Amino acid sequence: MNENTIVKAENLDLYYGENKALKGINIEIPEHQITALIGPSGCGKSTFLRCLNRMNDLIPNVKITGSLLYRGEDIYAPGQDVTDLRKRIGMVFQKANPFPMSIYDNVAYGPRTHGIRSKVKLDEIVEESLKGAAIWDEVKDRLKKPALGLSGGQQQRLCIARALAVKPDVLLMDESTSALDPISTSKIEDLATELKKDYTIIMVTHNMQQAARISDKTAFFLLGELIEYGDTEQMFSMPQNKKTEDYITGRFG
Repeated sequence: MNENTIVKAENLDLYYGENKALKGINIEIPEHQITALIGPSGCGKSTFLRCLNRMNDLIPNVKITGSLLYRGEDIYAPGQDVTDLRKRIGMVFQKANPFPMSIYDNVAYGPRTHGIRSKVKLDEIVEESLKGAAIWDEVKDRLKKPALGLSGGQQQRLCIARALAVKPDVLLMDESTSALDPISTSKIEDLATELKKDYTIIMVTHNMQQAARISDKTAFFLLGELIEYGDTEQMFSMPQNKKTEDYITGRFG
């Protein structure tokens, strides 16, 4: 494993029952970079993303073979503490899903679950996380107000703050801007670029311009296979594979 690799998959296959959704995935993802997973719907990119924090465990009849390592440890090892894994590998979903409670309680939820009770400490984490998610100034005077009163873009940044509150190592973003308007999208893109100093970001996106704008590496998935993976700039200017080129230039499908 390269010294800056944080996640490594080798011959990773995933089956939903009889259906093989991932086929022999080999990839090394570097830390403190943004890696974009692109490809048409249903091609395996979200499935791969969800393997990284074992969200697929929640689906019946899933079988995984091959190896998937996070910092050299097998994510699927017997005895792996899944709660701890999900604390280190946080996730932000496609649709903002704030809990029906106050803005403050949304962010404090994770730290409280992990045993932090001190109000001083929680206040500090909440402020730090909201600042980290670039939404502090918009909400600092209404922390006790319901999170569901925020706009869609604010709710999504709140969900990012909630993920940051437990101090993850990796942030998975599953099309986290697809439901947002261009201004909110741009705020979250700027935010992701900021966050990679402290976190590793792996994002699924349908938006090719977004991948080209903010990611360092891009992985192109098609029908469960990883077709091409490399530096974003190179992939968008000189893809090595005809299928990648067809997809990027829109001559596809």
